[in-house]
Amino acid sequence: MPVSAEPAEEAPQPAVLHRTTPDGVSWITLNRPEAMNAVTWEQRERIIALLVDASADPAVRAVVLTATGRGFCAGADLRGAPAQTRERVPGDVARTIRLGAQRLIAAVLDCEKPVIAAVNGTAAGIGAHLAFACDLVLAADTARFIEVFVRRGLVPDGGGAYLLPRLVGPQRAKELMFFGDALTAADAVRMGLVNRAVPAEELAGLAAAWAGRLACGPTRAIALTKQLVNDSLTADRATAFAAEAAAQEINMTTRDANEGVASFVERRTPEYRGY
Repeated sequence: MPVSAEPAEEAPQPAVLHRTTPDGVSWITLNRPEAMNAVTWEQRERIIALLVDASADPAVRAVVLTATGRGFCAGADLRGAPAQTRERVPGDVARTIRLGAQRLIAAVLDCEKPVIAAVNGTAAGIGAHLAFACDLVLAADTARFIEVFVRRGLVPDGGGAYLLPRLVGPQRAKELMFFGDALTAADAVRMGLVNRAVPAEELAGLAAAWAGRLACGPTRAIALTKQLVNDSLTADRATAFAAEAAAQEINMTTRDANEGVASFVERRTPEYRGY
């Protein structure tokens, strides 16, 4: 009698899923649902690498950052960090933050392609800041945003004290950070932290639709616009105006800018190629 083969074990899925769709959208998905997608050292490095790759790849024209399961990102999972090999000395913590959480947020802010957050569930701590750093934020109506640091006696990291005042003003930012109360998706929309809140089953479809529209757009013009808006928050008027003029000069060397002008003159729909 033949011996039946043992069922093959399924290979574990990676902690960060990645795919690029035919229309040029890079989907980056946190995939540790059992841990509410608390981000590990390895996940952080993978996300940073994918965002750097997206900037350099002309075939990528938009990015969606999302997650599996009930949580978007419950914060940092320090258990996945490299082991401490010596006693901590002054400067170690600042270096860890600078090279860790801050690098992650900077990678989103500096990505040359528009980044959409599709927040499927709770976004806490660095998870909330990861969402707020994105250019557009969509959320399931069941999602919550929590500045959890104060609950642990910690100072916010990952650029929270930089991002929040620019999004909602200093008083609102302090309220969120001083109390650490959970903010519903609906309240996040009212405060300007989130662009749209939709039923959970509609989130992926809306993210795909928005990303698809961006992917069909003039990619370099959008990248320069992103840079202008981000830089304007800390620039004086003269600097902002000079940057705007320089961006216009650069953009007019692109094929898409010339296509946009030609299509207007010829009264037809433009066909942008991303360069």
